[in-house]
Amino acid sequence: MNRILLTALTAIVAASLAVIASGCRGPKLATADAQMERGEYFDASASYRKIYNKLKRPADRPLRGEVAFKMAEADRRLGRAGRAAAAYRNALRYGYPDSIALLRMATMLHASGKYPEAIDAYSQYLASNPRDAEAQSGLSGARQAARMKAMPTRYIVKQQKLFNSRRADFSPVLDSEGRLYFTTTNEKVTGTSRSEVTGTKRCDIWVADKDEQGRWQRPLPAEGALNTEADEGVIAFSPDGRTMYLTRASKNPQADSPAMICTSTRSEASWSEARPIDLTADTVYSYGHPAIDPSGRYIYFVSDRPGSIGQTDIWRIELNSAWAVPENLGMAINTPGREMFPVMRTDSLMYFSSDGHPGMGGLDLFMARLQPSGVWSVRNMGVPLNSEADDFGMTFEPEREAGFFSTSRGDARGYDHIYSFELPDLKINISGYVTDLEEEPIAGATVKIVGDDGSNRRAVTRDDGSFSFPLDRGVRYAMLAGANGYLNARQEFESDTAAADADYAVDFMLASLTRPNVVENIFYDFDKATLRPESTEALDALVKTLQENPGINVEMGSHTDRVGSDAYNVRLSERRAKSVTDYLIGAGIEPAVVARLRQITTQEGDPPHQPPLSAVCRRNGARRSLYRHLVGRRPRRRRPDQPPHRIPRHLDRLLLLTA
Repeated sequence: MNRILLTALTAIVAASLAVIASGCRGPKLATADAQMERGEYFDASASYRKIYNKLKRPADRPLRGEVAFKMAEADRRLGRAGRAAAAYRNALRYGYPDSIALLRMATMLHASGKYPEAIDAYSQYLASNPRDAEAQSGLSGARQAARMKAMPTRYIVKQQKLFNSRRADFSPVLDSEGRLYFTTTNEKVTGTSRSEVTGTKRCDIWVADKDEQGRWQRPLPAEGALNTEADEGVIAFSPDGRTMYLTRASKNPQADSPAMICTSTRSEASWSEARPIDLTADTVYSYGHPAIDPSGRYIYFVSDRPGSIGQTDIWRIELNSAWAVPENLGMAINTPGREMFPVMRTDSLMYFSSDGHPGMGGLDLFMARLQPSGVWSVRNMGVPLNSEADDFGMTFEPEREAGFFSTSRGDARGYDHIYSFELPDLKINISGYVTDLEEEPIAGATVKIVGDDGSNRRAVTRDDGSFSFPLDRGVRYAMLAGANGYLNARQEFESDTAAADADYAVDFMLASLTRPNVVENIFYDFDKATLRPESTEALDALVKTLQENPGINVEMGSHTDRVGSDAYNVRLSERRAKSVTDYLIGAGIEPAVVARLRQITTQEGDPPHQPPLSAVCRRNGARRSLYRHLVGRRPRRRRPDQPPHRIPRHLDRLLLLTA
């Protein structure tokens, strides 16, 4: 609500405008009009309301519509969106002839969060004014608002009651030592007079500090000669923190008093009397809301000076150049509406508030980044940082996406209050269990995870075999699990790039080194040594296991039926064994490792060296679990209707033995 330093930038009206004070309008209406001309919106609103309530005759309808419109204009400037929308509606009901009343009602409905009604009012106005840029932007914003509310950002905002009074408290700024300065109109400020613009006491600059435990203490007036009977506030600091730039607006009954930017210097804990800074030779137009970039090269400010695109624009000028001239930031930033409260986080990253860009209603917070091309890219900060009310004046903690801002949300009087904001770190975790093939937990197993971002972490499983790691988004990870007496196991995955919390789950099943472990599903066609395509999955998993577990022995059992002579079947088994060894060598396994492969040939009816193949295939415990461990899914089942001659009658098995 407190727009004394904001409104002073827009309230200067040419002195030649006449105050209507004759005829049926009467002296009281003339007084209200004069208050409005002087920017005394609080007093003007009260005066118009009294006049409006007395105009009850049918003949007074046109005048009542005009008074309702003027009352709405005063309330709009005070940030009383609900009152203003109702007054504009009354103006239209009583036949106010200017269609601008319909546009203003739309913007106030928008600022009240009544988006369907605002869309309807914008659409009605655009039907007769199709090229109006303000209405087009407003309609776009009202349509976007519902989507932004339905898809809030991850920011968390909280009202900071310790800093807030029963009046307006706004534009917080953290200094280099962590103190929080802000502008306030509480009842304990310097001076006794009240602002004709807002009806509150005039603005002062207060500061809050932390105690030794890091807890915020109650704010106090800034020490020194900084605060006066005038309005002071909306500040910024030089990069070294020794100079404060502030906005001052004073009341001069004899002449227009535009807002100006002043500076104050700090000596120990005390601030000097503020003195105007000579940005330009112009003394007619208003200048305020200073912001200094971290390099100290530019001062950014808000003004209604000639060359402005809208009601108030953001400009900048070099601080230490005798030949510098103000530079308008251009149409990417400035609109026909109001742009104000700039904050320079870096030399190329600015935060500001606007009611001209599409948004939630009222002033919305925007982030603008200066591209290498010299063009600004602008993005609405979204919900919950923005609301249907006015949201402005951000300040950031060092190296954190956290800080404070001000907003008039939730206050029917339109008073501003200080809120904190924080973007929590993303919580991305991976967790799981390490078990043996019987799914019994393995305590004390080591799980390592290595990311392509250079991260390298290690964990030991708990008694229940569980483990967990924090992750970063958009990183490709490799994981390796191992334990004494078990084969190692490896898995890979990539975390999502979405800006959202995520939990990943992965389990490891480790095969024991104290007993043979069967790798099944190595197939050949009938009477051939050529590996069938479906064998590659199991063999590729074996290659991976050999690479991760150097030193283990592999025994291959080649099983044939009794068709053909024994000598023929032995030669067939040898050729099949060579097919497997050739595959392993071709996949990168060292020949020395493959040379340790031991071949065993059996026929149907022979005493088995290991459990018969049929028995191995029937088991659904450790044998199939090992297959899942190596290959990642269960063995495929052949179709019952598959022709008998297509069923592979010769299947080999590999047993992984200890070294």
